[in-house]
Amino acid sequence: MVPHLQTALKGPLLDLERRILDATPRIERWFRLEWQEHTPPFYCSVDLRNAGFKIAPIDTNLFPAGFDLLSREMLPLAVQAAMAAIEKYCPDARNLLLIPQRGATDPAYLTHLARLASVLRQTGLHVRFGNLDAARGESVMIELPDGGSLRLEPLVRQGRRLGLDGFDPCSILLNDDLATGEPAILDGLHEQVLLPPLHAGWRTRRKSNHVAAYAAVSKRFAKLIDVDPWLIGPAHVSVAPANLLTGEGEARLVRSVDTVLRQVRAKYRELRIRETPFVVLKPDAGSHGADVVTLRSTADVRALPHDARLRLSAGADDDGAVGILVQEGVHTMESVEGASSEPVVYMVDRFVVGGYYRTHARRNRDESLDAPGGRIVPLPFDSSCLMPDASAGPEAGANRFYAYGVIARLALLAAAIELEQTDPDQSLYG
Repeated sequence: MVPHLQTALKGPLLDLERRILDATPRIERWFRLEWQEHTPPFYCSVDLRNAGFKIAPIDTNLFPAGFDLLSREMLPLAVQAAMAAIEKYCPDARNLLLIPQRGATDPAYLTHLARLASVLRQTGLHVRFGNLDAARGESVMIELPDGGSLRLEPLVRQGRRLGLDGFDPCSILLNDDLATGEPAILDGLHEQVLLPPLHAGWRTRRKSNHVAAYAAVSKRFAKLIDVDPWLIGPAHVSVAPANLLTGEGEARLVRSVDTVLRQVRAKYRELRIRETPFVVLKPDAGSHGADVVTLRSTADVRALPHDARLRLSAGADDDGAVGILVQEGVHTMESVEGASSEPVVYMVDRFVVGGYYRTHARRNRDESLDAPGGRIVPLPFDSSCLMPDASAGPEAGANRFYAYGVIARLALLAAAIELEQTDPDQSLYG
């Protein structure tokens, strides 16, 4: 299924997609060489926006949920990708400990865990679930909506190894994004691989590091296929910590918003794009889409309502200051059944393993769709985003999805480089 584009495919997007299709052999070789230098995260999901004139990532999640939303046709590829990842970290692995997010009770999330575990078990691993919730000292059996069940077991720390009673894993897969902090029980593990590493968690991770890494990656890639890097990435400015509740530092934020809007307006004039530029504000630390605020002018900064300031100030320092990422807003020109939509691409290791469309009937194409009231439309991702059809046009399903997969893999590569650059123990990456 390809979503409906509200405008005809033409101009810079058509040229971009054609260049991607024509350069497929160069692109795949380029990625192959990059993965010899960098280690991809174990898994990742990337939210994309297709504006009709550019395709860009707007969020990169290193602790993805939603594996239950991937089509069953893609599961064999997910198994193969997981096997490649496990062989990289622990070739003779027998046991894997999967740690869900703390306080997990949502049926959809639990179904995701069961699907993820089933994929991992097909690689030849014994998979059990460890419970980070310190308030629960006993095993908990949880019933799933499909009639199945999963058992959450208390973690057992013995010296510098972590496991369960009678279960000593080679690898530990985190599905908790650590936004509320890094549990001491995970610190200082020895001869066990923690995936993703602790510094990938939102307690220490910063969006500004990722977008900077993506800007560098996209610039190199754009040179490879001879396109303007703006067509595959949003402009951005990082703002030093400001206290939005007292107004201290607000002038810096105003200047940054003005800078990004000016850059985008200039690009719109250059490419004759008849759209209204906008920016989004995001807390530099934090993982929740509800924290995103949309602005269309510098006046909107001064007029920010109190509830928006509170959302942006989540995770502020003791003095109330918070770093802000000012990012170019990317319209979505896609719709599914009349609802504004955006593709979300999932990867395991360096492989695209499927995705879905996030849709929202009550949100406009210049607003965040990751909000209550939205829904998910599973997507089979024909040919797994990796087999473009040279005989068809860019709008063909296999070709559109291939372009999505390329941009998502650029974000994955940026995440790999980001983790290398922010790793407190650089020796882990060689």
